[in-house]
Amino acid sequence: MDFLNRQAPPIPQLPLIHSSEGPVCNNSIDHGVTENPYEHRFSPYDFNGGTTIAISGPDFAIVAADTRLSSGYEILSRDVSKLHEVTSKCVLGSAGCKTDVDQLRSVLDIKGKVYQHNHRKPMSTPSVAQMLSNTLYQRRMFPYYAFNVMGGVDEEGKGAVYSYDAVGSFERTPYSATGSGQAYMIPLLDNVIGHKNRLDEKKELGVEELVEIVKDGFVTAGERDIYTGDSVEIKVITKDGIQTQRFNLKAD
Repeated sequence: MDFLNRQAPPIPQLPLIHSSEGPVCNNSIDHGVTENPYEHRFSPYDFNGGTTIAISGPDFAIVAADTRLSSGYEILSRDVSKLHEVTSKCVLGSAGCKTDVDQLRSVLDIKGKVYQHNHRKPMSTPSVAQMLSNTLYQRRMFPYYAFNVMGGVDEEGKGAVYSYDAVGSFERTPYSATGSGQAYMIPLLDNVIGHKNRLDEKKELGVEELVEIVKDGFVTAGERDIYTGDSVEIKVITKDGIQTQRFNLKAD
């Protein structure tokens, strides 16, 4: 009956491992669900994706953007405009955080109405461009999460495009693109519009040709960027007003 006097073998001590939650056994790590405090994170911003583009011509400007609204890997809407007509000769294209874009549009509309009531005329495109710069700079400590391009026609009837950073620094350029598909758009614009690093003769492109280039650019961006797709909204601005057209993109 010796087996009755036998003692159970001692339970081996599991080695301790050191983690951010303190020294614990390697099979009892607590990830903040039960015992240890859990770090919660909050961000006031959300990146809702989208791509915008603007091209200036001799007497016109083109501003375009896709209509997909995303958050992470989820498509929230397939028909949300990223373009906003500030005046009858000026269009703002904005990608980024939808709530910040909406707030920025509201502020610009209010300032534009105040200007029109005071001066009895709508604001010119260069003035709108400066107003947008001032508005962004006023929020430099807590910036609008919006990536902006602006296109329109100035007082001389010439096409004008303005490119911005987050805190209001801007410049007038022949073309610009912002948003999640910017890396795919800018090389195309540099080649076809800017005619950079090319030896053939540069041609003057008309409205119809540039609109087709814009469509090709969005088709290209939609193949590589999951935040660009569904359709592209194109606005052509001239001294006579703004014309809008839509072009369907892939919906996956």
